Amino acid sequence: MYFKQLLFLGIISCSLACSSANKTQKGAAIGGAGGAAAGAIIGRVAGNTAIGAVIGAVVGGATGAVIGRRMDKQAEEIKKQVPTAKVDRVGEGIVIEFSDKVLFGYGKSDLTSADRQNIGKLTDILTKYPDTDVEIRGHTDNKGAVAFNQTLSEQRASSVKNYLVSGGISSSRLNSVGFGESQPKVSNDTEDGRAQNRRVEFVITANNKMKTDASNEAAKSGGH
Repeated sequence: MYFKQLLFLGIISCSLACSSANKTQKGAAIGGAGGAAAGAIIGRVAGNTAIGAVIGAVVGGATGAVIGRRMDKQAEEIKKQVPTAKVDRVGEGIVIEFSDKVLFGYGKSDLTSADRQNIGKLTDILTKYPDTDVEIRGHTDNKGAVAFNQTLSEQRASSVKNYLVSGGISSSRLNSVGFGESQPKVSNDTEDGRAQNRRVEFVITANNKMKTDASNEAAKSGGH
């Protein structure tokens, strides 16, 4: 049992870090041993639970490889259209974080005009690629009470979700969640660090339609 656990973690670790495999290949490898619980564990180890959320949603195998190729295309388009965003292709999904250091002001949940413009560009791409689900994750710095920060993070995620919906994205594709101050990106010891922690991340994964279409495509090409 212990050996199987080590092997499992080794497969996941390689899929995240092996430079010899492309993102699509990593997605197929992860799927062989993935799962939501494993994704959460690996996400914590990697220091980024958004990555863990992607790992937890993988399908794997030939179907996962097809999904990975589709995500490759979408990620490249996001990079071109939204150059201010940090875009990571992980397994069968995409993790996005806007690089603006002050996404939200202290104690605020309303978007700036610049952020509305950037998120508007992301809205255009999400419209073009409708077969995905998007989790919107709100975060705060550690200033103020824990309960206040939790509520604020939820409001920040909801603010972004509402803006996406106003741009034509179906609310059924979107899920917003707040993490309060529990998942800092960097140290909260400086104002610059706290500003970076006031952020929203986007986790893009395949919806059921994409999974079905990918499975059919894989079957036609002889995959399993």
